[in-house]
Amino acid sequence: MKIEKIKITNFGNLKNEEINLKKINIIFGKNESGKSTLLNFVINILYNISKNKNGKKFSDYEKYSPWNKNEFSGKIIYKLDNNKKYEVYRNFNEKNPEIFDENGNNISYKFNIDKKLGNLFSVEQLKIDKDTMMSTVVASQNETKINGEKQNLLIQKVANLAESGDEEVSYKKAINTLDKLLLTEVGTDKSQDRPINRARENIVKYENNLEEIKNNEELKYKIEEKNKQIKNEINIEKNNKVIFEAIRNALDRNELEEEQINIKKKILDENNRKIEKLLNQQKANKSNKNNLILYIILILSILVNIASLIFIKNKIINIILLCLIPISILSIIIRNKKYNNKNLDLQIETIKNNNMDLEKEINENKNKLTKINLENKDKLINIYGKEIEDLFNYKLLNEVSNENKGILDKLNLELHKLKLDMENIEPKLEKISEIEEKLYTENENLKKLEDKARIFNITKELVEESYIEMKNNVTPKFNNNLSKNIEKLSNGKYKKIILNDEICIELENGQYMPIDRLSTGTIEQIYLALRLSIIEELSKENLPILLDETFAYYDDERLKSTLEYLTKIENQILIFTCTNREKDTLDKLNIEYNLVEL
Repeated sequence: MKIEKIKITNFGNLKNEEINLKKINIIFGKNESGKSTLLNFVINILYNISKNKNGKKFSDYEKYSPWNKNEFSGKIIYKLDNNKKYEVYRNFNEKNPEIFDENGNNISYKFNIDKKLGNLFSVEQLKIDKDTMMSTVVASQNETKINGEKQNLLIQKVANLAESGDEEVSYKKAINTLDKLLLTEVGTDKSQDRPINRARENIVKYENNLEEIKNNEELKYKIEEKNKQIKNEINIEKNNKVIFEAIRNALDRNELEEEQINIKKKILDENNRKIEKLLNQQKANKSNKNNLILYIILILSILVNIASLIFIKNKIINIILLCLIPISILSIIIRNKKYNNKNLDLQIETIKNNNMDLEKEINENKNKLTKINLENKDKLINIYGKEIEDLFNYKLLNEVSNENKGILDKLNLELHKLKLDMENIEPKLEKISEIEEKLYTENENLKKLEDKARIFNITKELVEESYIEMKNNVTPKFNNNLSKNIEKLSNGKYKKIILNDEICIELENGQYMPIDRLSTGTIEQIYLALRLSIIEELSKENLPILLDETFAYYDDERLKSTLEYLTKIENQILIFTCTNREKDTLDKLNIEYNLVEL
């Protein structure tokens, strides 16, 4: 690939610039004149400009966008190694450029479009992406301005390029990083207090908690079964109690009826006694004893009259009294006697009539009671079974009722104890769903961690396999190309470089010397040779080499040999510099070049 023309409408501090390029080009300008801006224009028009800061203060889009909001665009014309020419116009405010072939046909649609990167024409034509280009054919000022203090960094970049094909990616660091990430983000079987260790510990803890709760669950099941059993027994005893109460009610009703019969019997007995008493009284009225009493009463009356005669001097009155009193008394006695006997007969007759009624009622009640007893007993036996027949007895009924009460009290006490046991267990059982959720979450977390660990280990295996494959297949060829390049760059001083566990260069006496013992200038030459060797492996195109102040710390001899080598390779060379050293050296070597002043 060779860039023929660059046309910048507006990009950073460059405006309305039109630059024609040849094979060897020196882009000359003072600091801040736009050299690095021009280099970035070439990269960004090929691969699109990034709006991502990537850790920088400003993104490339922010850095190179015009302040005055003028058109932010430009064009590049280039020819591939197959001699096909292309023209690319890009408005940097838009994601996709316009691509034309040498006949002016818009062929943008022929290339794949990435949602993030836009049109991938440059990747498809050059076979490398933006990052690879920046790490190989583009050598910026910041990468070559090194001193002894930064020499180790440069050596590391050389090693990275040799190991992984990317100066920023070290195989060893990659493996170490993966190990650290594995340890930090996951953990291992030997680590402690790492995510996977904590997850496993939590799982064991939650499983133990669940096992304990399941034991309580089993206990709850037993309590519920026992509770159910006791309630059934209580229901049975309550049913028995209902039976006993029904029998007792029946017996109580019988007893009430019997009591009423007994009362009537007592009344009957009392009436019989009254009759007997009245009969006796009648007999007494007829006896002499009763007449004697009457006579005594009469005599006493006479004596009273006599006494009155003595004290009352009126004879007429005395005579009258004497005559009247006895007559009155006798008449009273006679009348009372007749009346009492008649009255007694009437009373006796009345009581006898009452007794007849009572006896009739008693017999009726007895018959009724017997009938009711039989009906109630048969009814209850039909309802509750023949086995209750013996319970129609107060003594036996009281015994079984008392036993029933004792059993119910005992069962209710057991039921209360079971309730207390359940109240103690239930709060623990309520946590089961919470612990199961935690256990599920922790198991899912463990799966993710194990998957993550598996990914880390697979990645390590792939990195190791890739490294081994590169060492076995690519490295020998790469070493050969690198040795040829360093021989040309060093003007034959160094002829062989080997890349193994470390980077060594063969000295003139045949000794292999680790490059960290070499001078900074030599390391820089090796670094450049290495980048050129890598791009030979990665891309089929002879890509332009863009060198931004790359030779600032080269001595004259090293600069001369490097420029001689660069002018002989097929790649187009763009040297961005603020000094005349490169121009003067090329003039001395009588090498044709194109000078572009900014």
